[in-house]
Amino acid sequence: MAEVFKEVPLIDRDGRHVKADVVLKDTVIGVYFSAGWCPPCRDFTPLLTEVYDELKSRAAPFEVVFISCDKSEGAMQQYMKDIHGDWYALPFGDAHIGELKESYNIVAIPKLIILSPSGETLSTSGRKEVQTRGVACFNSWVRGTELADKL
Repeated sequence: MAEVFKEVPLIDRDGRHVKADVVLKDTVIGVYFSAGWCPPCRDFTPLLTEVYDELKSRAAPFEVVFISCDKSEGAMQQYMKDIHGDWYALPFGDAHIGELKESYNIVAIPKLIILSPSGETLSTSGRKEVQTRGVACFNSWVRGTELADKL
């Protein structure tokens, strides 16, 4: 599991707490910075959901962790219920959100950062790759990772 999420609390789409070291183990991770008030986010999120669902149907080791840029917990929860995939998220207002925004130099949303299972940044252009290549982008993400020989 990526070190960046070690000991970081996550919630599922229904608000239940899950252990990052369990749900992110041996997976490529899409770190998705987004908000429900953002029109480009609302346009991209359904596409990411479609790609996520297709990869999961193929048993691909891929998970998305939503990093909310919403203005309230209620807005975050509504956005997650309305159009998100069955992803994980950092709880609203968690201190790690600011750290992640700074670490990945997030100045605009939506932004999808792709991490290897060990936490290496595989792509800072995940949004563009998903938009142009769909599920095929996963193959380029996983190539050269510790998962390449397992797939």
